[in-house]
Amino acid sequence: MYEHFYGLQEKPFSILPDPSYLFMSKAHNRALVLLRYSLMSGQGFTVLSGEIGSGKTTLINKLIEDLDQEVKVGILAFTQTGTQDILEWVAMTFGLDYSGKTEAELYETFLEFLIREYSAGRKVVLIIDEAQNMGLTGLEKLRMLSNVNARKEYLLHMILVGQPELRSLIKSPQLKQLLQRIAVAFHLDAMTDNEAKQYIRHRIEKAGGDPSIISEQAVRLLVAASDGVPRLINSLCDLALVYGYSVERNPIDVRIVRNVLEDRTSMGLAGVG
Repeated sequence: MYEHFYGLQEKPFSILPDPSYLFMSKAHNRALVLLRYSLMSGQGFTVLSGEIGSGKTTLINKLIEDLDQEVKVGILAFTQTGTQDILEWVAMTFGLDYSGKTEAELYETFLEFLIREYSAGRKVVLIIDEAQNMGLTGLEKLRMLSNVNARKEYLLHMILVGQPELRSLIKSPQLKQLLQRIAVAFHLDAMTDNEAKQYIRHRIEKAGGDPSIISEQAVRLLVAASDGVPRLINSLCDLALVYGYSVERNPIDVRIVRNVLEDRTSMGLAGVG
């Protein structure tokens, strides 16, 4: 809608986790390095936590994008609680036959798959998004699933991605064995004000635009309202561009941003990405 008016090739502030738009803040850069290290060194479990909208999924997408063909990746998103048939879900994500099989048969099928991949020199990575929704029982099932190893290497590497509750869960006494197998854990904090300003500039430039389409004063207000959370920055900036386009305002000024914030507050959306 507003792209041509602001000289943009595409929308710069989509909330979709597009790895090509990844902004490497200090925390995001360290998290990506640790994720890569955990895969290269064949660790058992890696945990990536962070607030909603902090960029966890974008980081994971970037990690996957950079992997070579010698890594087999499966992704599960537990957006609802419950752990029934977890082996079926695991088999499904790796394209294995699961129909009509008992839990023991599914485990055997998965084990044979891991051994085949290992023999072929390929790593197997299972990424669990929204892992906090699995609860204690589900996380313990994952720990048991990782019991298989060859010599000194794990046949299966797992990356648990989730909200801050995940950190509390894995510290529970019931998950002591899982905690011992976590080699890398990192929590994504919100961006600093300076990083958030750079983030806005980065995304506009990535979309082929000039960062001056949003005034410095407006950027400061957007940053303050977002608390440094990438998804919320995207939502606010996108709306600011829509509002600005509707009144043909270039650059976006403080008045436009205040209108956006006031309307979101009136709708009960303040602080929601």
